[in-house]
Amino acid sequence: MASTTQQHRRAMAVVLAVLLTAKASPMAMRAAAAAATAAGGCEGDKFPAGRSYAHCAALPKLGARLHWTHDSKTGSLSVAFVAKPGGAGGAGWVSWAINPTGDGMKGAQALVAFRASPAAPYAVNTYNITGYKPFGASSTAIAFRATDLAAEAAAAGEVRLYGRLQLAPGTEVVNHIWQVGSAVTAGAPAKHAFDKDNLEAKGKLALSGAALAPAPAASAGGASAGKGGSAGGEAAPSGAKPSAAATAAAAPVLMLLALAAGFMATV
Repeated sequence: MASTTQQHRRAMAVVLAVLLTAKASPMAMRAAAAAATAAGGCEGDKFPAGRSYAHCAALPKLGARLHWTHDSKTGSLSVAFVAKPGGAGGAGWVSWAINPTGDGMKGAQALVAFRASPAAPYAVNTYNITGYKPFGASSTAIAFRATDLAAEAAAAGEVRLYGRLQLAPGTEVVNHIWQVGSAVTAGAPAKHAFDKDNLEAKGKLALSGAALAPAPAASAGGASAGKGGSAGGEAAPSGAKPSAAATAAAAPVLMLLALAAGFMATV
């Protein structure tokens, strides 16, 4: 009897592998994996009364999280960015930005939270990053109207950065960049580290929260479409339900797994 059971199980494993290959496309498998990893990572963040957000994502670099609410009709985007500054004892700064012209630092329209001195409260400056040079102590005008700017210390040495940006109505996907720095010098954020995580802290954000825009496919020559060769900044939103497309794509996989589990239980 034991030998028969083992044969049944081996046969079922072969059948399941064939069915998965035939029925589940690579896109379906990716959608299922994204849905499985989408839960968790940012829902535990707590905000003061009056601040709540429709979506959130645990970003893949620098231990950062992003919470946001977007009104496609008006273009209003409210965000809360949570990260730990790079310096010891909470020293340093955190930043979140949208780049309307590319996927790198140059051209980014940034919100930066920092303290001019250890005893000072957190402030938020805006910076239009036109080149690779240090920030100044004062804000510069950015391409989006920015309101509700604020920042505060959070648990475990993290900082919460808040803001509202006025995007063009109908905007669906943006290039976003996030960063942390370890020092504030002469009242201005000093340059950040250039470690791998710092350089890859970028991605595409679907403002609907349903899914992130897919990374551009590599060209025939093997070059990545993103500057610096990084598509690693993309992360599935963990504060929103999987999209209908992702659910439908993953359905064959889940159904087959359920059938396999039932069959195995009977033998």
